[in-house]
Amino acid sequence: MIHFVLLIVCAAVIYLSCEWFVNAVEWLGQRLKVGPLAVGTILAAFGTALPESVVTFVAVVFGSGEAQKDIGVGAAMGGPLALATVAYGVTGVMMWTRRRKTAAARTAVPAMAGTTGSTGSGGSPGPAGVAGTGGSHLGDGIGDPGKLARDQRWFLAIFVVKVALGLVAFAFKPWLGLLFFAAYAVYFWREMRGGGEHGDGDGEELAPLLLQRRRAKPATWAVVTQTLATLVVIFGASQLFVHQLDAVGPMLGLSATVTALLLSPIATELPEIMNAIIWVRQGKTPLALANISGAMMIQATVPSGLGLLFTPWRFDSPLLLSGIATMVAIGYLLVLLRTRKFNAWTLSTAALFYAAFAACLVPILT
Repeated sequence: MIHFVLLIVCAAVIYLSCEWFVNAVEWLGQRLKVGPLAVGTILAAFGTALPESVVTFVAVVFGSGEAQKDIGVGAAMGGPLALATVAYGVTGVMMWTRRRKTAAARTAVPAMAGTTGSTGSGGSPGPAGVAGTGGSHLGDGIGDPGKLARDQRWFLAIFVVKVALGLVAFAFKPWLGLLFFAAYAVYFWREMRGGGEHGDGDGEELAPLLLQRRRAKPATWAVVTQTLATLVVIFGASQLFVHQLDAVGPMLGLSATVTALLLSPIATELPEIMNAIIWVRQGKTPLALANISGAMMIQATVPSGLGLLFTPWRFDSPLLLSGIATMVAIGYLLVLLRTRKFNAWTLSTAALFYAAFAACLVPILT
């Protein structure tokens, strides 16, 4: 029973920490004068992808046995799958939920105006605030679909190479891990250089920094302190969450392998999922999508580079299946973007690819 209680407590702690993290990282982006979307693709993604990247690093570099190194490789493959399916699916559900609430609020405004006798032509602060809940210059849409599609194509190209290398063996394969680090460096440079296209964020009205609620513009030390402190809490709570899943899995009749491939990736990607929930709720859906796509780029490069350098990087059937499921999910998202059918409903169905992966995985492992 204690493990289930700790799961709930950890999830609550991660959510609250992410509330403070997204609040701080937006101010950090403004201080660094990076574009608003670069806040999601670079700053937030780097922070939320840190826990699983550290797990992979420790497992493949300091792991004393083959089993521990396999955990690192599994984390490098499971993370992108969870992001491409569950994280995007949750974002779609939140977009749909927020749209319904906003529509209901707009419907209620004329009724309220008629009841109070106000004309509504001037727009009272109350109703306007309801209609524009969490207003931001980013808007409630998905932002730039072209950029989102480019990010997904960039990820897919790297991921295909990543999976292909898991099927072959040759002498200099470990050194190719350096190319994955170089690929992320190029992506980082491109995002930071192109962030100005979306504005430097100086004109955006940000919520007060939670650490200094009474100051219109918080001190830089407070922004940095809140960012780093929340990252430490997110990292610790995420690791505890994973350990509780390892204990709960056998209680539910799941093998250790199934737990590692199905449940642990969800746990390690929980910060990105929580960030998506918070940002969509605030009406900043482009930031939520940017955080996921940015985290996916880190997952496709940094852990993979470590795995190639320090392990044989050979895939068995479950790992290959996870790679195929990820590529199919990204292909689905690209089709949605190309056909202009990328919306709350179609995005929420991305989570079904994770369910399909689970349905195919169980027979393989049993």
